[in-house]
Amino acid sequence: MKTYKYELSHQSNLIQIGNLIDDMHSVHVHLIRLQRRYYRLFGKYASLSRILKHITKLKQRTKPYWYQLPSQMIQDVAIRIDLGYQAFFDNIKVSRKAGKTKRKVGRPKIKPNHKYKSITFTQAGFKIQENRLSINCLKKSFTFWKHRDWTGIVKKITIKRDNVGDYYLYLTCEDCEPSEKLPLTGSEAGADFGSKTFLTLSDGIKIESPQFYKQSLKAIRSANKALSRKQYLSNAWYRAKRHLARVHKDIANRRRDWFFKLALRLVRRYDKIAIETLNLEGMKRLWGRKISDIAFGEFSLILKWTCDRYGKTLLKAGRWQPTTKPCSDCRFHNKDLTLNDRQWTCPSCNAAHDRDVNAALNILRVGVPWT
Repeated sequence: MKTYKYELSHQSNLIQIGNLIDDMHSVHVHLIRLQRRYYRLFGKYASLSRILKHITKLKQRTKPYWYQLPSQMIQDVAIRIDLGYQAFFDNIKVSRKAGKTKRKVGRPKIKPNHKYKSITFTQAGFKIQENRLSINCLKKSFTFWKHRDWTGIVKKITIKRDNVGDYYLYLTCEDCEPSEKLPLTGSEAGADFGSKTFLTLSDGIKIESPQFYKQSLKAIRSANKALSRKQYLSNAWYRAKRHLARVHKDIANRRRDWFFKLALRLVRRYDKIAIETLNLEGMKRLWGRKISDIAFGEFSLILKWTCDRYGKTLLKAGRWQPTTKPCSDCRFHNKDLTLNDRQWTCPSCNAAHDRDVNAALNILRVGVPWT
């Protein structure tokens, strides 16, 4: 399975897709409230099959206008809610009681209208020809930017709306052509993450982060001030809110583009890349905005995807595996090493170390394949 993303071009009839998303939000609200009432009456939650049967009755009795909506789309809303309840129960029964995780997964809640952003067509209700998408229930066609061809058979499509008001088309295909693998180079490297240097590789290469959020602080502050001066919920307030969202979207796009290009450079250079497992939430509490701006968690996911695509191996060191204080030559554990010591000499073998390069070598040594 592979998913392709395309942007829908700006056109006057896009408002009908927005109205369709709002209609699906009303279905979402009704089904969540239905589950809550069912739990109050019977002390348990209704199964997916029971909900789907009840939807058929609702169309005949109190919700006749649901007949105008695609039935598979309504079923997809029910499936999303059921998956949310399954994750809620699995977290309680398996993970938290067994001590595997302390993270809590709450039960599905009613999303506000501005946070319900997507609709899904499964197998029917749409037609795609070249760069035109036709939606049967709307009897309209929409143009999207076909910047690349997709391969395989389109099984379902998802239309998403972001905070700026732009719409994107996601095509999920199966039986896709496999990606071309990159030639092996015989090189491998460990990568140590830092707040000052984004990545320090075990061969001595250091990569600085552009810190896109920091670069755009002036634009963010200006947009926030403009929003605060507008009357709440006025037309000017909505325009200022979209402008602020557009500034944040531009920052996220530039950061993601830099991540993909950096990941591709690393994958072309090395056959094996080892990274560390970090407690990013704890680091955010200590160093705040800078950790969020560097976004090492997002980069690690992009690097994992790039390695899988081009046939390279990504290794990952455990969170509790010591990598900074041990000497990469003789394994001596330097307990006296502090955060201010950027260069140090091993008391056991007298090897001179750069703190970050030594940590990268240890990460490469203890890394295991990330599955």
